[in-house]
Amino acid sequence: MTGFHDVRFPANLAFGASGGPQRRTEIVQLANGCEVRNTRQYHSRRQYNASTSIKNLQDAIEINKFFELRCGQLYAFRFRDLLDHSSSDGDEAIQENDQILGQGDGQTTTFQLIKSYSDDVQNYIRPITKPIIETVMIAVNGQALNRSDFTVNGLTGLVELASPPALKAIITAGFEFDVAVRFDTDRLDIAYEDFDGLQVSDIPLIEVFDYENN
Repeated sequence: MTGFHDVRFPANLAFGASGGPQRRTEIVQLANGCEVRNTRQYHSRRQYNASTSIKNLQDAIEINKFFELRCGQLYAFRFRDLLDHSSSDGDEAIQENDQILGQGDGQTTTFQLIKSYSDDVQNYIRPITKPIIETVMIAVNGQALNRSDFTVNGLTGLVELASPPALKAIITAGFEFDVAVRFDTDRLDIAYEDFDGLQVSDIPLIEVFDYENN
């Protein structure tokens, strides 16, 4: 990804931020009352607003500094989504068998980290491109690999194994991850009114894709 700074949005300012995934659906209302629904994008796009996280002068100074260092919308950065930031479901501890990355063919050594969302009727696979490297665990056929047996690219989510897994071997992973976002505004509008509080308008953040979304 071009225009990306490998730094995380301040954790203390992420608490209280609102937002989540957004999906755009085209809906055509037919004359008979039926609907035709379609989407041009396979992946949802996450949007957040950090305005409610700014509670005092120090917070305002910190977000102002972070905004300046990212040159407004120019550079993307990491954001920890407190509702969805690991390979496990909910607040369960991550395990090396949380997500299936693929099957071995005796030759391939590179696998993309993913997160799968499933129920009885649907399965959605999301590429994970901003993992927290030190949290990544990999297993082959249920056998956890040593850290020396694989490397992880923290900017792409690609895992490189030291040797190719055997034919039909199941490669799994567990990990934590961030979302790549940027500011979705050219200006900050924060007024420090008095010693009792701040007046803060929107501080929107929007996900930046570094993979195809169609």
